[in-house]
Amino acid sequence: MYFNNINELAKLIDHTLLKPEATQGDMERLCEEALAYEFFSVCVNPWWVKTAKEKLEGSHVKVCGVVGFPLGMTNVKAQEAKTAIDNGADELDMVLAIGALKSSAYEDVKNDIEQVVNQGKPVKVILETCLLSKEEVRKACKLCIEAGAAFVKTSTGFSREGAKTHIVKIMKEEVKDLLGVKASGGIRNLKDLVAMVEAGATRIGTSSSVYIAEEFLKEIQQ
Repeated sequence: MYFNNINELAKLIDHTLLKPEATQGDMERLCEEALAYEFFSVCVNPWWVKTAKEKLEGSHVKVCGVVGFPLGMTNVKAQEAKTAIDNGADELDMVLAIGALKSSAYEDVKNDIEQVVNQGKPVKVILETCLLSKEEVRKACKLCIEAGAAFVKTSTGFSREGAKTHIVKIMKEEVKDLLGVKASGGIRNLKDLVAMVEAGATRIGTSSSVYIAEEFLKEIQQ
């Protein structure tokens, strides 16, 4: 068994619900599930950060708000980040300025990340790796280190494909232990999660958290 207990597994997971049609009731249920399984955080759209913070008050479950989501090509990320923090966000998952990176505007990309980092909360930078070459993934990781990010993250879950183990390995090679690596997008079962951790992921973003936790509990009971 890869994990010793359910808490070890749960502390890796950002329990995620980013669908635009998600309702207040969906958000409350997400938070209830996070409390029940003691996931590391809930990851939600900015609209719902305050709701999640209120629902999770007094618990150890953190609130992660997304910034510049899902396209990354906005110049108001710092303001969005500040608003999320004011509403209770403990962490921020921001989307890289993908088109700027692909245009080799590296200083602009770094500054964009720094402006969010400067808001004072841990920042995970979503690279949307399916839109980048391997060389661009490596360059993006270097820029994230320079800009003071806390994590590099694979995907929004809203583009062509999600996390791939060979890309997670590349990201881990670049950031080593300087930054965390969050794998997200298409991680739907325990086997997927373990593969990402073995590739180097130190955090997992998934909307299948409850299914994965229950799958693990069934395995250890056998």
